[in-house]
Amino acid sequence: MKKRKIPLRKSVVSGNLFPKKELVRITRSKEGEVAIDPSGRMPGRGAYIALDPAEAQVAWDKKILDRVLEVKLSDDFYQELLAYVTHQKARKELFANE
Repeated sequence: MKKRKIPLRKSVVSGNLFPKKELVRITRSKEGEVAIDPSGRMPGRGAYIALDPAEAQVAWDKKILDRVLEVKLSDDFYQELLAYVTHQKARKELFANE
């Protein structure tokens, strides 16, 4: 039985490589709309950050996603991202023992 290759992606905040499942993808469409992409399949330019509230906070503080996606993001978007990451991390810890 061949071991499946785990796709790795680099977090734009820490620069570390993580398995894709431990990251959240943020996309920018051709129209310049930015969205959180839980499926990882939305079209457009993507950037990954770790499912870690501290990392989402650093991205917000330093406006890292603005730079990477070349777009001006609102505090509302970062707030939503922070809430999403916090929720996903809590869910992951909740179901980690299954």
